[in-house]
Amino acid sequence: MKFLWFNKIILSCILLFFFNNSFSQNNLVDSLFSIRGEQYFSFDPPKNVNTVSKVISIDHKTNSHKVYAYANKKEFLDFLDLNIPFEIINDEIQLVDPTASRSLWNFYPNYQEYETMMQAFADSFPSICKLHNLGTLNSGHKILAVQISNNVGFQENEPSFLYTSSMHGNELTGYVLMLRLIDEILNGYSLGNYTNIVDGVDLWINPLANPDGAFAVSDLSVNGAVRGNANWIDLNRNYPDPLDGDHPDGNSWQEETVIFMNLADSIPFSMSCNFHTGAEVFNYPWDTWSNLTADDSWWQNIGSMYADTVHQHSAAGYFNDLNNGLTNGWVWYEVDGGRQDFMNYYKLCRESTIELSSTKVPTPSTLPNYWTANKASLFNYIEESLNGLRGLVSDTITGQPLTARVEIFGHDYDSSHVYSNLPIGNYHRYLSPGNYLVNFSSQGYESKSINVDIYNATATVLNVQLGAINTVGIIESEKGKKLVKKVDLLGREGSDNSVQIEIFDDGSTRKIINNKNK
Repeated sequence: MKFLWFNKIILSCILLFFFNNSFSQNNLVDSLFSIRGEQYFSFDPPKNVNTVSKVISIDHKTNSHKVYAYANKKEFLDFLDLNIPFEIINDEIQLVDPTASRSLWNFYPNYQEYETMMQAFADSFPSICKLHNLGTLNSGHKILAVQISNNVGFQENEPSFLYTSSMHGNELTGYVLMLRLIDEILNGYSLGNYTNIVDGVDLWINPLANPDGAFAVSDLSVNGAVRGNANWIDLNRNYPDPLDGDHPDGNSWQEETVIFMNLADSIPFSMSCNFHTGAEVFNYPWDTWSNLTADDSWWQNIGSMYADTVHQHSAAGYFNDLNNGLTNGWVWYEVDGGRQDFMNYYKLCRESTIELSSTKVPTPSTLPNYWTANKASLFNYIEESLNGLRGLVSDTITGQPLTARVEIFGHDYDSSHVYSNLPIGNYHRYLSPGNYLVNFSSQGYESKSINVDIYNATATVLNVQLGAINTVGIIESEKGKKLVKKVDLLGREGSDNSVQIEIFDDGSTRKIINNKNK
């Protein structure tokens, strides 16, 4: 992906030649995309910006006065068919800061430094930190994440939480903040800090979700970082979409997309957050349609808390875009194929998108300011995963954990239910304060509905046991209590065949077939 850059003057000349001469659109596009595989441009807002967003990637910087967008060659040709006047913008990233230092966290690590830092975290704190290579890209770059827990690598009754940043390679504030967050937690825990998080949460942090975009020109620097991946694909348009289904952008799943879908398949994240830049705002679902989530009030509450806490620790004017630092995604502008909606709809996770800085790649010397402003909010947001309704679902007789659907009658829709997860049987459901009728159901078991009160900023623990369907009952015997089930010869319950299984409380079993002991 190495390329040379045209400066703004040359680009302006190309466009001037296009509009004042009979220079063909194809020649214009060929000229532009011989320079780089994606273009950044702006235009006046059309009547329906969401129509345009289905053709190109609207940038977070977009406001009521100007629309900013990215497009690869195919997308740009489709955009030209809309006959909307535009202006190409040179967004080349060139950072030079001789005062940058690791100790001050006012620098962007090069790729090798990044790998070294991630490995050092795991090596220095092996009892609470584990490094995962989620996948190696064709370029050789790795998608890395650290897992932090007091029993790291062992599944426990705790929520799994994911922070991930910079799936757009030129949005890098979160890249540094996530590295600093890891460092802060690991060093702080040994001093007696952050015990709620390390002891109570299965925490995963991925600082760089698009290393091919961040290091498009050279592994030695983020200079020249681009939005898309090595194929110039916007990764935040490349996920299954609740409304538009698979491949909403018309592209195959990218390497990075597959890696994160696989991660979400293997780890039942209950909360997550995806960091971007280009604005300063907390963005909550949905992005793809105007529906409000079943938990819209909960989203507004935790989003407001994040923004309000940032305001307490930052200079005036920071993180106040849109509604004072808070927005519903679709109200801002439509995004199809975004990872936030994928995680919420398909993986039953609660994922938000947080825009950390108006500048895509802030001057390195300003990075400590963003940390100071966001630090408390970052920790508070992780701790939110410990609140709400939680508990274990198990079999009444055996006590074995169950996979059960946890659904709130009269409340849940648009895939807002959750499940208890094996091998622990734990579930985590985040709710605004109130009284709810919660139903627990599992295949082969009688469902159970329970009224429960939820309070603000605290956990309500509700452990539930479900009884198997077609249980005849508990009877006494010389060995003690036993459960009698009717089954057929294939072990299916509820059969009229004269076969039953007796399960004793000491773990022994006995089959009775045709009234003969076996």
